This record gives sequence, C-alpha cells and structure tokens, in this order.
Amino acid sequence: MKNRFALPLAIALLAGTASATAAEFSGALGVTGQGDMNYRAGLAFDWDKTWLNSDNGHLSGYWDAAYTYWEGDDYAGAHSLSFAPVFVYEFNGFKYTPFVEGGVGVAFFSKTDVGEQQLGSSFNFENRIGAGLKLPHEQKVGIRAMHYSNAGIKQPNDGIESYSLFYSRQF
Repeated sequence: MKNRFALPLAIALLAGTASATAAEFSGALGVTGQGDMNYRAGLAFDWDKTWLNSDNGHLSGYWDAAYTYWEGDDYAGAHSLSFAPVFVYEFNGFKYTPFVEGGVGVAFFSKTDVGEQQLGSSFNFENRIGAGLKLPHEQKVGIRAMHYSNAGIKQPNDGIESYSLFYSRQF
C-alpha cells in the first residue's frame, strides 16, 4: 500500500493533541451506494471541550482515525486510512443521550477504483454526517453516511458513499 505511513502518522498526531481522556474504539458495518460491503475500525480521542452550552445540549468533538476495508464481489478489495475532526451536538434531558455529528477529513485509498467507482486519485476527502445514542458504560450506537471524493483534483472523480451502522466504546 502506497500510504502505509498515514495511519501511524495520524495516531502520532492524535496522541499529541488528545486530552487525558481514554481512547474510544469503534467498529462499523456498511454498504456502498453500489451495494458492496465495507468494514471500518476506528480510534477516537475526545477534544474534552464544549461550546454552545444550554439547557438543550452542547457542542463538542473528537479526532477520528480509521481503517476501512472495501469488499467487492467482482474485484479485489480496497483499503483506506482516514483522519478527521468531527463535531458532535449532544441533546440534554434524555435517559440515553441522542447526538448528531458531522465532519470533513482526509482519506488515502490503496487503489483508485473501488467497485464501479473511479476515484481518480488515492487522496480523497471524507465527509460525514451521523446520528446516534450514548448508552451506559461509555458506549455509543448509531448510523453514518460518508462520502469520499477528491473534490475534482484529478479526473475521473466518481466518489463513493458508505452508509453504516456503528458501535463504539471508550476504554
């Protein structure tokens, strides 16, 4: 893989910017817009800051580094490494805290064709939106939609989407 140093670099950056909070590990099972499966493993560090505090909720965020395997029936699988800052709005007043999240980061793919999609370059941007619930014992469950594209840096730029269910737990 050309970008074999991307994940260690992202982890080093996370370690330098993370607060004293523990790491959060996550796993996600997703499907692309073309029906192919993908599997994601992530590591996140909370920013340990909040903004817009009110009776309704607050804004916070985390750094996210992840590895994704993109599976396909008629092609050899692809791999990607990604790194993103993610903003989270948590709503107060519920037994299980609902939240919404969004972020824009970068991703490095092992190849430029993932299934039927031609990405044009190994470097892509990762855009995400999601929603979920915080559960007891520092656990979260939710859904996410993610879009990967090189923003027209190189053609073709078909992009690819992933729609997934995720679970995370802080350790």
